[in-house]
Amino acid sequence: MPPEPSPASSPSPASGRRGLSRHLVDLAPLRASPAFARLWIGGAISGIGAFMTQVAVGLQVYEITESTFMVGLVGGIALLPMIIAGLWGGVIADVFDRRRVLIVASLTAWASTVALAALSFHDQHLHADGTHAAVWHFFVVTTLSAVASTVSNATRGSVVGRILPADMISRATALNGISFGVMLTVGPALAGVLAAGVGLPWTFTVDAVLFSAGFLGIWMLPSLPRLGERVEAGWPVLKEGLAFLRRSPNIRMSFVVDIIAMTFGRPYVLFPALGATLVGGGALTVGALAAAGAVGTMLTSLFSGPVARVHRHGVAISRAIQVFGVFAALFGLTTLVATAVEHEPAEGWGGVHWPTLAVLALCMAGMGAADEVSAIFRQTMIIQAAPDEMRGRLQGVFVVVVTGGPRLGDMYAGALAAAVALWFPPLLGGVLVIALIAILTRAQRAWREYDAQAPTP
Repeated sequence: MPPEPSPASSPSPASGRRGLSRHLVDLAPLRASPAFARLWIGGAISGIGAFMTQVAVGLQVYEITESTFMVGLVGGIALLPMIIAGLWGGVIADVFDRRRVLIVASLTAWASTVALAALSFHDQHLHADGTHAAVWHFFVVTTLSAVASTVSNATRGSVVGRILPADMISRATALNGISFGVMLTVGPALAGVLAAGVGLPWTFTVDAVLFSAGFLGIWMLPSLPRLGERVEAGWPVLKEGLAFLRRSPNIRMSFVVDIIAMTFGRPYVLFPALGATLVGGGALTVGALAAAGAVGTMLTSLFSGPVARVHRHGVAISRAIQVFGVFAALFGLTTLVATAVEHEPAEGWGGVHWPTLAVLALCMAGMGAADEVSAIFRQTMIIQAAPDEMRGRLQGVFVVVVTGGPRLGDMYAGALAAAVALWFPPLLGGVLVIALIAILTRAQRAWREYDAQAPTP
């Protein structure tokens, strides 16, 4: 009989808990900064409403036009205004009190949500008579919302470095991934349920109500004026930020690789058509697929303990985006296979082809997880490698990339889906993402050698 293991050689429950805690997300930033905690909690709650509205707008436009291309135009039309808002919003965040900038931008975004609710109620009234509201009204209001959100997000990103110590930035970024995952999980799923149950107008209305939680976190921030000498907002400040970006190959590369991933690997604009014509389930399927991506994001953030021990951020970002491309290609391949399956799609869960939905949801979860790994290290790189007086402008460019890239992706996917088939954009895009990231990583030595222990922009 083999001897029983001695207590010294047996793993104790305490050591098991310590091992698990090394892999779980670190909550220290919430304890270290009450201001960050309030901003984080409020942002998560209001963000649920924002993602509800994002899904609801797509459903509303598809209901009016029955066109995937028109759904893609929702983001495409807002792209140029968002680029301008990101660049100048970053300038504003670096010149004025960041708390005041957040308040004005957030109130503007809330007013646009109220306007969307009013437009949707108007469309519901017209639909009872067999007509619809003009779709361009939704394009205009959605663009206003996108502009305000871009300024708000650029400013919010530049605030974190002021209210937390430098050694907690990566952990705070991982926590932001959890809140983002909650938004992406609950928001789209709730949008699908509300749209199917009480209608799109009330879905927009719920977003307007949830706004109050996020605004409270912003209102309670301390004053955050510019550090250093006073400057006037204008072209010289913007030019200074762009010149810094030209001298910062690692930060610039972090933007380029994300644009590639979001442009070619993002299938969200296809969801309404998949729910209506291939998978079935309508709005419920749209919410389920979007929520599946968020589950991957949230689980990655929940088990993000090891991120503080990873220092080769450039390599980590490249590998994560290539995994993202693999799942995007699998999404397209699954959609191609589903076209050969005999199925009569219909609204509601009874009209869903469950095997197809399950595989597509798994692909979305994988994409969400890989994208979150990339996002944690990209955001940490920007905050650690850039001085505070540049963070607003760089965050402005970052927000343009992370919000503008998906809009390019919506246009790419919408146009190719209309020209070829629903399966073609993600299958081709996934292959392009894998190949382009491999080429760029091999070509950029500084990116491969980036070390967070000695961050260089």
